[in-house]
Amino acid sequence: MILALLQGHEAAEGAHEAAKEGFNAGEVILEHISNSSLNDPLIHLPKILGIDFSVTKHVFMLWLIATFLFVFLTWAVRRYIRQGPVPKGVISLGLEYVVELIRDAIVAPNVGQKWVNTWAPLILTFFVFIFSANVIGLIPIFDSLAVLNHFVIHANHESFFGKVIHGGTTATGNYNVTAGLAVVTFFAIIVAGSKAHGFTKHVKNIVPHGLALPIYFILWPIEILGMFVKPFALTMRLAANMTGGHIALLAVMSLVFLATEMFKAALAGIVAGFVLSVPLALGILALELIVVLVQAYVFTLLSAVFIGMAIHVHH
Repeated sequence: MILALLQGHEAAEGAHEAAKEGFNAGEVILEHISNSSLNDPLIHLPKILGIDFSVTKHVFMLWLIATFLFVFLTWAVRRYIRQGPVPKGVISLGLEYVVELIRDAIVAPNVGQKWVNTWAPLILTFFVFIFSANVIGLIPIFDSLAVLNHFVIHANHESFFGKVIHGGTTATGNYNVTAGLAVVTFFAIIVAGSKAHGFTKHVKNIVPHGLALPIYFILWPIEILGMFVKPFALTMRLAANMTGGHIALLAVMSLVFLATEMFKAALAGIVAGFVLSVPLALGILALELIVVLVQAYVFTLLSAVFIGMAIHVHH
């Protein structure tokens, strides 16, 4: 986080040098958590049906995470299979533990034993991807590269390297990413209900049976709205929690530079850092490590619950 602030501080000073403004904490924070602009993406791609498919920082992070998981998990699974019925080593044991935990503690209790093997792969994919994206978002990979670029490489701002060091690294802090994951859950709910009962019966199951006809004019709009509220809640919960943690960390560390400016002395910033910023930041970071796991767990749990509700209809 200190590396991120140094990077942002440098950018803020350059942007406001002409206006002779000081350290802008808000601009530094937004620079660190935001996606790179569509007006200046990492890779320009043509528009298709009016949609800009250019690659921004968060899209690049999605590719990076997906590639890492594909390579690592392919290797880990093949290694696990070669070991036979008894897994050996931390990686094989960890892989087996995570798969069995998601299947037996999250999927099976919600969708039932009949459908557990159908929906466990999706829920497991959600958990692994979200958890990995959350963890990688806490590692200052590109902030370190930015400092290296400032002192050693001196890459042009228009180059790919110059662009990639700007913007946030937490893809799950982007509402477009979490909305995409939630849309998958939305259609999974429809597919689950249709596979269990047939599409027509699934639609009828949206509202309770045997009620007076006028009641349905009230229930149908409410239940249909509820269908869209579920993915909306998944979208907002994950993105807001991941973004909020980074904002809190950066805001606390910004006190170092603000104290330096306020008292016109580097010593004031050092004191503020050791006395206030660093202890608070360490506490928030420890909390963030818990949030990283909890948010991955909550998203997958709620997805399993919503899918299970479509399969086992209770009103």
